[in-house]
This record gives sequence, C-alpha cells and structure tokens, in this order.
Amino acid sequence: MEQHRAVVVGAGVGGLTAAVALHLGGWQVTVLERAADLAPVGAGIGLAPNAQRALDVIGLGDRVRDLAAWQGDGGMRAPGGRWLARTDAQAAAARFGGPLVLLHRATLVDILTSALPDGAVRTGAAATLVDPGDDHRPARVATPDGEIEAALVVAADGIRSATRGALFPGHPGPRYAGCTTWRVVVPAPERPFAPHETWGAGRLWGTQPLKDGRIYAYAMAAAPAGGRAPDDERAELLRLFGDWHHPVPEILAAVDPAQVLRHDVHHLTDPLPAFHQGRVALLGDAAHAMMPSLGQGGNQAIEDAVVLAHHVGPAADAPLTGPAPGFVPSRALAAYTADRLPRTTAIVRKAARTGAVTLLAARPAVALRATLVSAVSRFGPGLVLRGFDGIADWRPPVAPARSA
Repeated sequence: MEQHRAVVVGAGVGGLTAAVALHLGGWQVTVLERAADLAPVGAGIGLAPNAQRALDVIGLGDRVRDLAAWQGDGGMRAPGGRWLARTDAQAAAARFGGPLVLLHRATLVDILTSALPDGAVRTGAAATLVDPGDDHRPARVATPDGEIEAALVVAADGIRSATRGALFPGHPGPRYAGCTTWRVVVPAPERPFAPHETWGAGRLWGTQPLKDGRIYAYAMAAAPAGGRAPDDERAELLRLFGDWHHPVPEILAAVDPAQVLRHDVHHLTDPLPAFHQGRVALLGDAAHAMMPSLGQGGNQAIEDAVVLAHHVGPAADAPLTGPAPGFVPSRALAAYTADRLPRTTAIVRKAARTGAVTLLAARPAVALRATLVSAVSRFGPGLVLRGFDGIADWRPPVAPARSA
C-alpha cells in the first residue's frame, strides 16, 4: 500500500492552493484529480484582495497582481445602458488593500501547478475515501491503482463532494438556488467599454477584461433546474440578452456556441457541523458552496487552503500512525473548522441574500432596486464598497512568503 503524508482530492483552485501551501511546509503531497487533464475551458475567476493576500502566504500573490487588467472605473448598469452606480478601482484598492484581478482559470491553475514538484498531480485518478482515520491510524483513500494511506487528506472535490457525503451522510447537501449561469471567453470588441455588471429583471450580465486582451463575460438568470436551450446556449443568451447595451451584442456575436459553459447554481444553505472528521479536511465548494453573487467562491477556497496549512503546521512531526506533538489531527483540524466555518457560513448567507436581490423579476421590485442602487451610489463609492467590508479586507493568520 502506498504511503503519503498528504493527499489532496481534487485539482481545482482550492485543492492546488492547499497542495502548494502544504508542500512549502515540507509535506509530501499527492493531488488526485478525476479529470483527464487540468484544462478549464471558457471560465474566468476574479481574485479579490483577500485571496491575493492568501496567495502572498505561498509566494504567488504578486504574480497574480501583475495580471490586473483594469485600473479605471466600472460599475452597475441597466439593460438599456444607464449607469446605476459607478465604482472606482483606486477607491476599492485603497479600502481593501489591492485591486480585483480577473484572470482565466487556466492561468491560475498554471501558476499553482508551477509551484508543485513534477509528478505531484495525478490526472485521471478518481479517489474515494475508505477510512477517515483518527489520531491513532492513517486515513485511507482508494484509487484505480490501489489504496493510499495518508497522515492528512484534503477533500477539495467540489460541490458534489463524495467525501463530504461519506463524512456527513445525514447532511442534506447542496440545494438548487433557482438560477443558472453561463460563462464565455472571447476576443475584445473593437469599441471600448468600461467593465460592468448589468442587472435586469431576473437576469444579470457581466463583462470584464482580461490581461491577455480577451473578455470574460458571465450571465445569470432565474430558470428551472436542469434546463437546457432547445437549440444551443449561444442562441439562449441571444434571446435573453441580445438587445442589451454595448458591448453585450458584440460579445454574443463573437461567441462559439461550443465554448459556452452553462451550469445550474447550487449552494450549501445548511452549514455542515464541521469541516473535518478524523484526518480529513473539507475545503472550498465541498465545504461551503455559495452563489456567485459576491464572486467569493474561489476566493474562500484559497483562504481555506492557507488557513488549513497554517493549522496543520510543518510535516516533520506528521506520522501516519499515532499522535505527535507537532501534528495531532483532532486538534489541528478542529482549529481549522473553528476558523473557517463561521466566516464561510456568513458569506454563504450573504451571497444568497445578494443573489435574491439580483434576480428580482417583478417590474416594481426591479424599478425600486434601480432607484435604491442609484441613490446609494450618489453618496460615493464608499457606500457601495461597504458591502465587502469583512470579506475583501480579510488577512491570513500567517506572514507572506518570499514572492515566487
């Protein structure tokens, strides 16, 4: 039977960040990824200052900041183009300690994997938890090549986490949030535009520039679970957003229907009793899936990763069996839960409230929402940004590492 000190199940953003953080702490790390490769298609991710500071801990924060594409103004618009609220990138950076950085997920995956040893990530390797272990016996994970024993297992296996189901079989799991999302990455339109999010009746569209000159666009709409377009998803986007303001029609004209990603939104409205059991820690969507309305899903997974690595400490005293002064799983992982569960539960709930406001569909409610947003905006960007106080200003419990 193979023996590894740390096994990470899932090579998403949170899992890879955890792998890097543990590796820098001296842990022997193996990442097991079910997919055949690490090539996310058509998806961007926004990294707020809280996630950037977490990446500072593993020496990668400045590499991400160098990819910031927009330092001017943006804001919120109505479908006809009227600005409801303007945001100031400099004011946001001053308030929270840095800019919002939009980048392609593939770029972030490349940055993270470049900080891991060759062979640390195994693709095409589905993993199943066999035994979570405890202070006196290792955890065991089954793979197509046999079982692995580990001093620590990090379950970053996503919103449908099989590991979460094995640890907490009585938990109801994720619930449908009543909406679906679309994501595309396309070349920039010829006519300039300011980054924006546009809120309509039960619909939302966002357009953001990437450093490489492309555009990341995303949309959300209220819809029944499991729905799909009768023709293709580009045609569905045209039906929903084709008559909205510039640059939405130009972006949709450039979309390859085969490259549109559509996903129903599910979230964990019932918090887990803990983010750990035995030698297993849950992380990211496996622990606290949330609506995308605050843009914090990936950011919170990155926070999880560096906080977990902080609490488990260096690997020198992490045996596969028996307690050790440097790493007692029950103590270290309980501290991780205590740090992360209250914070992420609050953000999951706030994201749900914000999502409900975003998806208001009744005409009077939509008109009132626009009036309130405009009124708040007139008092300055500080009032708009205040909604991210306590989220984007988070700081990790450990000092930054030397930039890689």
